[in-house]
Amino acid sequence: MTDFQQLSPQELQEIKQQLKQRYREFQSKNITLDMTRGKPCAEQLDLAIGLFDCVDGSHYTAQDGSDCRNYGGLDGLAEAKALFSALMQVEVNEIIIGGNSSLNMMHDAFMRAMVNGVTANSSPWKLLPKVKFLCPSPGYDRHFFVCQYLGIEMITIAMKEDGPDMDTVENLVAADDSIKGIWCVPKYSNPTGAVYSDRVVDRLASMKTKADDFIIFWDNAYEVHHLGKKPARLKNILTACKQAGHPDRVLIFGSTSKISFASAGLAMMAGSKASMDRARKQMSFQTIGPDKLNQLRHVRFFKNMAGIEDQMKKHAAILKPKFDAVQSALETELGGKNIATWSQPAGGYFVSLDTLEGCAGPVIRMAAEAGVKLTPAGSTFPYMKDPLNRNIRLAPSFPPLEDIHLAMELVAICIQLVSIDKLLAG
Repeated sequence: MTDFQQLSPQELQEIKQQLKQRYREFQSKNITLDMTRGKPCAEQLDLAIGLFDCVDGSHYTAQDGSDCRNYGGLDGLAEAKALFSALMQVEVNEIIIGGNSSLNMMHDAFMRAMVNGVTANSSPWKLLPKVKFLCPSPGYDRHFFVCQYLGIEMITIAMKEDGPDMDTVENLVAADDSIKGIWCVPKYSNPTGAVYSDRVVDRLASMKTKADDFIIFWDNAYEVHHLGKKPARLKNILTACKQAGHPDRVLIFGSTSKISFASAGLAMMAGSKASMDRARKQMSFQTIGPDKLNQLRHVRFFKNMAGIEDQMKKHAAILKPKFDAVQSALETELGGKNIATWSQPAGGYFVSLDTLEGCAGPVIRMAAEAGVKLTPAGSTFPYMKDPLNRNIRLAPSFPPLEDIHLAMELVAICIQLVSIDKLLAG
C-alpha cells in the first residue's frame, strides 16, 4: 500500500476520482445498514431461547421453597447470587442481583451518592459545591450521559493499551477532593478493547486520593465476552482494594444483557459487604424485590459457570467472523496508507478506529449519506466532544455478516476520500 501522505497532489486527485466512482456506486444501491450500537443479533438471542422453558406453571419455587411469584428477596435469589458471584469473582454476601439493566443499577448508585453520600460518614454529593468524575476516553457514552444528567463535571483521561493514563489519574485525585470517582470498563473496554493490566488495577486500588469517599465504578460488562481461544485475564479489583486498605473503594457492575437476552437478562452489583449492606438498606425504601422468576430462569438455564462459558463460546462463533470481516476490510482498504489506525480487540463488542485529525465527523456524515449509520462523532468522549474529532466506534455485532463486508468497504472509501481532501487542503 502507498502512504497517502507521501503522494503528490496530482496522485491524490487521481485516487480521489476512482474512490468517488466507487462511492457513487454505493449510493445507487440504496442500502440501509445500522452499526450505531453494540446489540446482539437475532442468532445470538436465539441461543438463550431455552429460558422460556425453564419456569412454568408447576415449577416456580426457589431452592429454599419460596414462591418466586410473590414479594421478597430484595437482593436476589440465593441460587442466583451463588451463580453470579462466581461470574463476578466475589463472595455471595458481596453481590446484589437486580433487574435487567446494569446501567439502571449504576444510575441508582449515583443517585444514592447524590442523596446520601457514598459512605455513612461522607456528605451527599448534592450538598457539595462541585462534584467531578474521571472519564477514560474513548469510553462509553451512556456512562457520560449519567454524569451530564446529574450535573457532574467530567474530566477526560486518555486511554492507553492497558487502561487509563494512571500518572494523570494519580496526580488529579491526590490534589482535588471534588474528584469523587472514575468510570472504568476494564476488560475489552468500550470501544478500544483494552484490558486493564495488573499494574493499573493495583494503582487504582492503592492510589492516594484527597477525597475520602472516592469510588471506582467498575463496569465489567464484557468479562466473559471473548472472541479468541485464549481469554484475557483481569486482576480482581475488589481483592486489590481490600489488600490496599480501601475495601469500599469499588462498585462492580455486570449483566447478562449480552449473554442471554438484552432486554430481559439480569443485572448485578458487587462490592465489599459493608458497601452492599448499605445499598441493601437504601434499596429497601425503593423496591420490595426484583423479578425472581427471571432470576430462577437464568439459574436453571445456565446452571453453573461452565454453562455460561459454553454459552459464550457459541456467541464467539457468531461474532468472530464479523470482527474478522472488519479487520480484513480495514487492512485491505487502509493498510499502509497512513490515514487511520484501529484496534484489534480480543473480545467485547467494538472496534475503535482513529482517522486523521478532524476527519471523523465528515466520514460519519458521508457514510450515512450512502446508507451506513455509525455512532455519532464525539460519542466516545464526555459532552460528545472528541477534542481531535478522529475517533469512530464500529459496532459489527448486529448486522448480518455479508452486510459487514459491504458496510466496512463503504466506511473505508469514505475515510480515504475525507483524508485526501484534508491532505490536499494542507
